Amino acid sequence: MTLRYATTAGTTSTALPAQSGSPPRQAVGTHPPVVRDLRGRAGPPALRFAAGDIVVVSGLPGSGKSTLISRTAPAYAVDSQDTRDRWARRLPRLLPYVLYRPLVRLAHYRGLRRVLRSGAPVVVHDCGTQSWVRARLARHARRRGTRLHLVLLDVSARTAREGQRERGRGVSAYAFARHRRAVGRLLRDTEAGLLPRGCASAVLLDREAAGAITRITFAEAQPDG
Repeated sequence: MTLRYATTAGTTSTALPAQSGSPPRQAVGTHPPVVRDLRGRAGPPALRFAAGDIVVVSGLPGSGKSTLISRTAPAYAVDSQDTRDRWARRLPRLLPYVLYRPLVRLAHYRGLRRVLRSGAPVVVHDCGTQSWVRARLARHARRRGTRLHLVLLDVSARTAREGQRERGRGVSAYAFARHRRAVGRLLRDTEAGLLPRGCASAVLLDREAAGAITRITFAEAQPDG
């Protein structure tokens, strides 16, 4: 089973139907957004999007965003965690991350900007607290003539904390509380069909559904003429 999403030409017969009970209200172009809830069920092995689309993966710290991206879409990934790891390898181990975090974020957003300008499809790690990032990605998608899609991981705070311990890296209680509030709002809005402005579709995943996905792919770009 492969989930296919509408191309920029319009909704096709392979597009996902919206979930019953969650009428989408934020239209994208002339078509309402598509919301698919795969929590509590066997997920598909692949998520497939149109050529040049932008996919943003969001969820709590420790929910498995980086794991999902690196496993399913390494060729398209732009992950702030990768940028942080590269900087950490260059700097003294005892240097606190907070001291060079602004430089990591600057490097990450510069890299993301280069990919977006290239027109290539991209899968972006999103911490969930910075709605302006999703808004900017939506603007880039509009300029490209493509679409923005949301993949949202829904895991409990306890599971996310365990995920942080497993990777040996966590966030402060204060930061985690901010993430919980922001991701909680995003989750409630998505369940109600209210996607971020400019977002064409969303997929809701729990740990089991996310684990069943083996790849995120994009259709080949069609030649002009």
